[in-house]
Amino acid sequence: MLKLVTILQNYLRVKRIQTYSPDAFRQWQTKQLKKHLKWIKLHSPYFNNGPLNLSDFPYMDKQMMMDNFDLLNTKGINKDEAFEIALSAEENRDFSPTIGNITVGLSSGTSGNRGIFLVSEEEQAAWAGTILAKLLPNGFKNREKIAFFLRANSNLYESVKSRKIEFTFFDLLDHFETHLKRLEDYQPTILAAPPSMVRRIAETVKEKKLTIQPIKIITMAEVLDPLDEQFIEGVFQQKVHQVYQCTEGFLGCTCKHGTIHLNEDIIYIEKEFLNLEKTKFYPIITDFRRRTQPIIRYRLNDILTIKTDPCPCGSPMLAIEQIEGRMDDLFILKNYQNKMEYVFPDFIRRACITASDNLKEYKVIQHNMNEIEVQCLVFNEDKRQETEQSIQANLTGYLKENYIVPGITFGHYQEIDILTKLKRIENKMQKDIYNVE
Repeated sequence: MLKLVTILQNYLRVKRIQTYSPDAFRQWQTKQLKKHLKWIKLHSPYFNNGPLNLSDFPYMDKQMMMDNFDLLNTKGINKDEAFEIALSAEENRDFSPTIGNITVGLSSGTSGNRGIFLVSEEEQAAWAGTILAKLLPNGFKNREKIAFFLRANSNLYESVKSRKIEFTFFDLLDHFETHLKRLEDYQPTILAAPPSMVRRIAETVKEKKLTIQPIKIITMAEVLDPLDEQFIEGVFQQKVHQVYQCTEGFLGCTCKHGTIHLNEDIIYIEKEFLNLEKTKFYPIITDFRRRTQPIIRYRLNDILTIKTDPCPCGSPMLAIEQIEGRMDDLFILKNYQNKMEYVFPDFIRRACITASDNLKEYKVIQHNMNEIEVQCLVFNEDKRQETEQSIQANLTGYLKENYIVPGITFGHYQEIDILTKLKRIENKMQKDIYNVE
């Protein structure tokens, strides 16, 4: 009963906050942040003697959080015990075990070492109320059946159950044919999955091998490439929505107009700008709803682009044009002053997708300063050479304006393992040897 009350309270809280004016919202947010930092200072051994002002707190990253795991968390949980439970859940595909009422999980490890996350039962309920308020297309008016595809299930997702809402977990480890049979039987009203999986499902629907008709499509876990977005929207005849979530928190999602808004009603965001125009940044987040495992000034290396035009939804929360990818995958090229500079993924991405309508899939990989490889999967092999020439012309045309153009080679598209997050723009260089401006 307590869980349902908490879900409803947070559902109503989100709906109420969305009506705040920008000034009223910032005042409310500042009050929540101060209250949270005061609580963390009292209950987390790591921060017992720490500061009260956010700007005086140290930055966090995954390594720092894991190195100080036992002292950071407020439940006295030991890292070795938590890791053993989380690893066992991954290996046995049974994600129900907890430590008391604390859910334990592993991050996917795409940014390096794997991390452990802790979420209490109360935090699960708060998360459920928040995500339902932000993502349900019709509130609690209709019964929704949500099919969500993930690498690992969690009590966090299973916590959302009622007569109106039903979540069903689809394990990315299962065969695709198994997914298709389950989807056909389940007939979800909401489909939530990585873009690469939604694309495969959409292709199957287009081929009339699957007859689902979800009223809402949500992508997560990977960057939504415009190539996939256009195809999915064409098949399902609706806008694709996005959830921006990682181990460190529920960071953002799209409104009814398709604009990504950062969830500033549960996280405070500091920006580390990456360009002079101050339009691109990577976020430093403080989650003022999570107490079991504090997330204070956590540095993410995701590249976010600020939306310059106001969103018609009127939300007081920051609007994002797009999530470009990780800092790790920025290309590095020499400019005409022979200095190293970063090249943002969006420019590479758009050079490819605007080149030809014969392009089905692509990857662009920087192997070193002098070699960029483009892997193409095309609809019509007879037009492959023409397609590759168009991509090369687009890439060269953009790069030569500011950079010394490296050699561009073409190769056949390499499929990835289903559990590997799809990266269409990837830097495989040993970047620590370069001095980048």
